[in-house]
Amino acid sequence: MCSLSLQCCVEKSCKTHDGVMSSVEGSLERLGLDYIDLLLIHQPYNDVYGAWRAMEELQKQGKVRAIGVSNFGVDRAVDLAAFNEVTPQVNQIEINPFQQQTKNIEALKKEGIIPEAWAPFAEGKNDIFTNPVLEKIGNKYGKSVAQVIIRWLVEQDIIVLAKTVKPERMVENLNVFDFELTEDDKTQIATLNQGESQFFSHYDPEMIKWMASRNLNI
Repeated sequence: MCSLSLQCCVEKSCKTHDGVMSSVEGSLERLGLDYIDLLLIHQPYNDVYGAWRAMEELQKQGKVRAIGVSNFGVDRAVDLAAFNEVTPQVNQIEINPFQQQTKNIEALKKEGIIPEAWAPFAEGKNDIFTNPVLEKIGNKYGKSVAQVIIRWLVEQDIIVLAKTVKPERMVENLNVFDFELTEDDKTQIATLNQGESQFFSHYDPEMIKWMASRNLNI
């Protein structure tokens, strides 16, 4: 039977032990699935410990294959692992040429946590698809900027979350295994790093309040 990945929301009714259990059971029933491939805590807020322990239980029951987190700092991910039974198997964080997170990626891998890149194309910000550095590299291999970015991530052993609704883009995004970036290519891409989020800070109190006010159901 088909399965998928889901993210726990941040609202009080969901990000608790009982909230996660209820949310996942409801999602499985609505979707007609036996299990979920990957379940993530979407943000490092609210009752993270309660939510995590529910996820551990669901994994033991076979209703979830893998459990992880999203937008967690390395310290928060390690904290979760140190005081619970299961180490997060994935940390989904913003990674793109403008926010490369090299040190955090290395630290996550050292802890046995697989990094997954959300917004690998920075959602088109800063004219990323016409960036001259990325275009030059792409032209050398007959590839698009998107393919260069995906290849750059794949070569770092990073899971790539590239969203598109266009079938032709899906095919293009998978067609990245017939070329390799040189060290010079990677050095040029490294110069694009701005070292900050292209969207918002997860440490901003106002952003945390805004996320807590959202009412999402999965």
